[in-house]
This record gives sequence, C-alpha cells and structure tokens, in this order.
Amino acid sequence: MEFDLLSGAALTGPALLGALALLALVDSTSFGTLLIPTWLLLAPGKLRPGRILIYLATVAGFYLVVGIVLLTIAAAALPQLMELAATPGFLWAQLIVGVALLVGSFFIGGKRKKSGPGRFARWRERAVTDVGDEVGSLLPLMGLAVAAAAVEVASMLPYLVGIGLLSTSEYDAGTRLLVLAGYCIVMVLPALVLLGLRLAGARAMERPLARFGAWMEKNAAETTGWIVGIIGFLLARAAALELGLFDLLS
Repeated sequence: MEFDLLSGAALTGPALLGALALLALVDSTSFGTLLIPTWLLLAPGKLRPGRILIYLATVAGFYLVVGIVLLTIAAAALPQLMELAATPGFLWAQLIVGVALLVGSFFIGGKRKKSGPGRFARWRERAVTDVGDEVGSLLPLMGLAVAAAAVEVASMLPYLVGIGLLSTSEYDAGTRLLVLAGYCIVMVLPALVLLGLRLAGARAMERPLARFGAWMEKNAAETTGWIVGIIGFLLARAAALELGLFDLLS
C-alpha cells in the first residue's frame, strides 16, 4: 500500500495511478510542455508536425531521465528519508516550507515593471526560428526543448511530488519505470491533442490556437501561483496533522 506524502493517507494502486495522472495533467500546462508547442503550431509557413513531435519527445525524454535519477537516489536512501520525515524537526521544517509556499503564491504573477522583452518573448523567438526542413535545424529545436525542461524541472512541484509518491510505492523497479514513462507521456498529451486538432482543422484552428497561446502567456504566472499555493497548503496541513497542532486548537 502506497503512502501519500501530502495528506498522510494510504493509497491503493489505482488511487496512486489516478493521483499521478492528475499531477501529470497539471504539469502538462507549463510553458515548456504546452505553450512552446502552441507557438510551433502557429509558426509561419507550412505546418511541420515532425518538428513538434521531436520537440515533445525530447521534453518527455528529459523528464524521464531526470525521474529515473531521482527514483534511483530515493531508492538508495528511502529508509533514512522515511525515518527523517517522521522526526519533529523535519515536520516543523515541512510546515515552514508549506506556509512559505502558500504565502509566496500570492506574490507570483503580480504586476511587474516592463523592462523590455521578457522570458516568454525570448522563448517565442527561439521556438519559431530555424523552421526549415534540414536535419541541422532540429538540433536548436531539441536544445530549446532541453533548455525549457531544465529551467522548469526545479519549479514543477507536481512532478517532484509524483516522484515522491512513486518512490514510496510497492511497485518494483520495472513497474516504476513504466509508470514514470506513462507520466511523461501524459505530460505532453494535451500538446499532442492540439497537434491532432491542428492537422484535422487546418487553418480553422489558427485563431483559437492564437487566442489559447495568448491566454496561456498572460495567465501562466497566475496558474503557477495557484499550483504553488495548493501544494504549500497540503504540505503545511500534513505537517500540522502529524505534529498534532490541530488537537491543540480543539
């Protein structure tokens, strides 16, 4: 039986898979897994689905490698980590981190002074350049995929939580690898759906995609704030329960 690190509740196999699928769908809304592919779909000229597939495969592969490394480290140190996680000092630290994430989420996406092209503008420029058919142009595209994933991986809390849940499961190493691969596929699934709609709808999808991309770019920071706040709340709540703080208030 698996253990939910956030709520402290035991999970069955299907519940764990459902939780991982939900976390993967949250991860699928990041600018690396959805916004940049949307820009590629809107690139001038003929649509090149192969380039988008290569980009998404590179992103998924990067996260798969990172996940394998993290699972390997967790497996080697799991007994010590579980023992550490039950200590009062760790629980108080978890409570502080959770509260900090919750409070900090209110400041994510606030109004900022405009000082030239921002990060999204730079990603857009890199995403739509080098759109030729030559094989050499695929290297910058793959480099963009790795760069976007590397920048995001430390801030993608749902992915890190998913790795934590998977590392405490009773699945063997082979099953964990398959589940992790499935997680990475779900992460890029919405972008694949948009690609399918773009191929089926041709130019009819250009305006909806443009609006969707603009909405994502405008609200990406706010969405990140919600995710950070929710995870902060869950971390703080779980620590407070283990420390018995709610009993003191009753």
